[in-house]
Amino acid sequence: MASMMLNLGANPTSTSLPKTFIGAKVNPVTKTQSFGRVSMSVAVKASRFEGVTMAPPDPILGVSEAFKADTDPKKLNLGVGAYRTEELQPKVLDVVKKAENLMLERGENKEYLPIEGLAAFNKATAELLLGADNPILQQGRVATIQGLSGTGSLRLAGAFIERYFPGAKVLISSPTWGNHKNIFNDSRVPWSEYRYYDPKTVGLDFDGMIADIKAAPEGTFVLLHGCAHNPTGIDPTPEQWEKIADVIQEKNHIPFFDVAYQGFASGSLDQDASSVRLFAARGMEVFVAQSYSKNLGLYAERVGAINVICSSSDVATRVKSQLKRIARPMYSNPPVHGARIVANVVGDPTLFNEWKVEMEAMAGRIKGVRQKLYDSLSAKDKSGKDWSFILKQIGMFSFTGLNKAQSDNMTDKWHIYMTKDGRISLAGLSLAKCEYLADAIIDSYYNVS
Repeated sequence: MASMMLNLGANPTSTSLPKTFIGAKVNPVTKTQSFGRVSMSVAVKASRFEGVTMAPPDPILGVSEAFKADTDPKKLNLGVGAYRTEELQPKVLDVVKKAENLMLERGENKEYLPIEGLAAFNKATAELLLGADNPILQQGRVATIQGLSGTGSLRLAGAFIERYFPGAKVLISSPTWGNHKNIFNDSRVPWSEYRYYDPKTVGLDFDGMIADIKAAPEGTFVLLHGCAHNPTGIDPTPEQWEKIADVIQEKNHIPFFDVAYQGFASGSLDQDASSVRLFAARGMEVFVAQSYSKNLGLYAERVGAINVICSSSDVATRVKSQLKRIARPMYSNPPVHGARIVANVVGDPTLFNEWKVEMEAMAGRIKGVRQKLYDSLSAKDKSGKDWSFILKQIGMFSFTGLNKAQSDNMTDKWHIYMTKDGRISLAGLSLAKCEYLADAIIDSYYNVS
């Protein structure tokens, strides 16, 4: 570059420096550049970001990165919660393709949505959650805001809690989905844990759960998984849900449901929403975050909602106005594509029925590999260990009971990628791989302490 060259003319003692160097101050951090026969040190400022440290890899998404780098043909990714076919390929639902074709045929535009999102989506999603004929909807007692899938909807609620319930704590199950704590930390909402998983039974520690909810200060937000608890796959029974509701009412707590798997857990939209509907029917004010990532396979569309069931339509109107106020500086308004897919599917009786059939098929495939894994473990393990907890769990995840060292062995020796808490995603398992997985689990369970 001509402008960066030194003038080495007739007078070798006279040099013209480029303007870049004129008046440059000496900096302790320097970089040497060479121009012909002349070398000089150029001052380089230290970065203003020197104090920024490297963030640790995400414990879930990092599993996928490690899986991709593995060249072993037997490798298996059971870390990320995304549905796969029997051939272990991603699936786009047929009903989603039809809904997208409808959008193209109608020539719908890409104008901004209102802050609260697509009206048809909000109506459909509240009806899906509570039932279309629920009097709560007819009374206008639900404030629904379209959010950026389940994560963004939880984050909106976290900001709302921090602003309007200062000092309130959120009670979270132990264990829980890995992002819950991050969301409330960044919302500056304090949290603590209630007992949930019992490692001795690989089941629900119901007595511990009830005791911890009772011990929490009045007015605590209790975060509950509506169905298919992540990561354990262990859900309370209908009778236990009644008791949980009793205690939350007695303590004047606020139930906060995370519903990420409605219809995807049991195959029934109504059955998977029964816990939320139980609390709503008691007249309780309830927060509910929803996601359509799993049940419609809309992972990348980031479509979900935050619903607040209120005591009156007037309260719901005010709550909705403040949720909009929070959303406006956060992301302004939500994306339209996934919302239109949901509105088209739920709002069209033919597409809605086709969707239910596809959901039942996805849930059925997961139930099938769950059964096959149990059968394989029972046949291969000659110790008499009871593996029936795998059948008692529900949804896409199974908590195997493996510890970190055993989970590491699953990856290092068997090339099976999973989170270090022993959780596996059965949605990423095929019938053909069940025996291989059973061999790996038995080896890790008995040969690694």
